[in-house]
Amino acid sequence: MTSYLDATVPSRSEHLWRYTPWSRVHPGKVDSVPEVDAAVVKSDDFELTKSTFASLPSTDIARIFLNEVLQETNVVSCEGQGHIHIHGGGHAVAAHLHFSCSTAASIVVHLHGEADWFGLALTGETKTNSQLSVGIINELSSESVLVRIDDWKVERDARFEIATLSMGGHRNKSDIRSELVGTNASLKQFIAVHGHGKRHDDHHIEIHHKQPHTTSHLLLNAACDDRSHSIGTGALTIDDVAQHTDAEQVFRNLLLSPSSRAEAIPELEVLANEVAAAHGAASAPINQDQLHYLMSRGLSKHEATSMIVEGFLVDSFTGLESDHVRESMQTRLTVHLECQLIG
Repeated sequence: MTSYLDATVPSRSEHLWRYTPWSRVHPGKVDSVPEVDAAVVKSDDFELTKSTFASLPSTDIARIFLNEVLQETNVVSCEGQGHIHIHGGGHAVAAHLHFSCSTAASIVVHLHGEADWFGLALTGETKTNSQLSVGIINELSSESVLVRIDDWKVERDARFEIATLSMGGHRNKSDIRSELVGTNASLKQFIAVHGHGKRHDDHHIEIHHKQPHTTSHLLLNAACDDRSHSIGTGALTIDDVAQHTDAEQVFRNLLLSPSSRAEAIPELEVLANEVAAAHGAASAPINQDQLHYLMSRGLSKHEATSMIVEGFLVDSFTGLESDHVRESMQTRLTVHLECQLIG
C-alpha cells in the first residue's frame, strides 16, 4: 500500500484536481498527516458492525490519505429501510461505511456536525438480483471541509441508485466511482446542489460499464446563489465488451447571482459500437417569466426565487424508485430552503 508521505501531490493539470486542488481540502499542511478522530456513526434502524479497516484502492491522493487516517470500518446490515447519522466535531474526523446488499434496502445517511474537516469513505456491492437505494444528505457546518470518496460495484441483474443532497460545508470535494460488473446491472445517480454564500462544491463522477446490457443514468442539478461555485464532471466509460449499453448523463445549472459560477463537464469514452450513450449540459439564469408570474400572485422576489429553486432541486430526485429515500431527500431540502428564506 502506498504511503501518503511517499505519494506525489497532484498538480492542477490532473483532471480530478483541476478545480479543487488537494492542498485546499487537506486538513493541515499538505506534507503532513495530522491526527484524525473517528466520526460518531449511529443508527436506530440498522445493525452497524465495526471491523478492521480494509484499505481503499490507492488510485488517487485522497484515497491514499484516508487509508492513513481511517482505523475502522462500519459495516451496514443492508435490509429494510431507515436512517444512519454521522456526526463530527473538533478539528478533523473521518468515517468509512461499507454496504453489502443481497436483498433490498433503502438507506439515508445524514452528515452533520461542526468539524473543521470531515473525511467520508463509502464502499459497497449490490449483489446479484438485489436492490439498494442510498441517499446522502450533507448538512455539515458552513465552515466545514468535506472530502468524500465512493467506490461501488453493481453485479448481475442488480439495481443500485444513489442520491446526494449537498447543502452544507464550506468546501466540498466528492469523488464518486461506480462499476457495473454484471450483465443487466442498472445504476441511477442523482445529485442536487444548493450553492449559497461562498460554498464551493466539486462533484467528480466516474461510471464504468464493464459488461453488456447494462444501464446508467446521471443527473446533477445545481442552483448557485451569492458567490458560490459548483463543479460537475462526469467520466463515462463503456468497455469494448459492454455491447448494448444504455447510458446518459445530464448537468443542469441555475445561476441566481452574477457572482455565482457553475462548471459542467460531461465526458464519454465509448469503446463498444452497439450502445446508446448521451450527454448534455446547460447553464442559465432564472426564468424571468416564471419570476414575474409568481410575483404577480403576491409573492416577494425572494419568496418567488426560493419557490423556483425548490422546484428545480426537488426535480433532481423524482427518478428515485425508493419512496423512503426520495421523500427523505425532498423533505430535508424543503426544510433547508425554508430556513434560508426565514434567515
